[in-house]
Amino acid sequence: MPLSRDDAEARRSQAHAKGLYPAPLNAGRSRNMQANRRTDTKPEVILRKALHHLGYRYRKDLLVKLPETRVRPDIVFTRRKIAVFVDGCFWHACPQHGRQPTTNEWYWSPKLQRNVERDTRVNAALRGAGWTVLRFWEHEPLETALQTIRSALD
Repeated sequence: MPLSRDDAEARRSQAHAKGLYPAPLNAGRSRNMQANRRTDTKPEVILRKALHHLGYRYRKDLLVKLPETRVRPDIVFTRRKIAVFVDGCFWHACPQHGRQPTTNEWYWSPKLQRNVERDTRVNAALRGAGWTVLRFWEHEPLETALQTIRSALD
């Protein structure tokens, strides 16, 4: 059951007080960060629509349970054991477009590094279980992603 707005705010305040993560600079920044989505991001939705238009059927955000971890790829072709991830440049530290945070870097730099390390562990776990892992940056051309996925499926 989701937390009420008051309960969620109380937990955030407690976490800020303990130094677990920084307090937002202002209410607008806080709303902006809360609006970041874990699933159904624009690049992901565009890729899914294109795949569906081409006749491919898939599962989205499916929980894949592996012996050493659990993972939710953005797009999953279950029968073929293909996991597709569409990574955001900021959140996954893209070498081309990712940038180092300038505010609260004590929090954000390690957080982003943990994301990169988690991606590496997830890739290894999926491959170890016989899955094909395809990762695309949000800035990659749609046609490139489609060609790569089509090659993996054929």
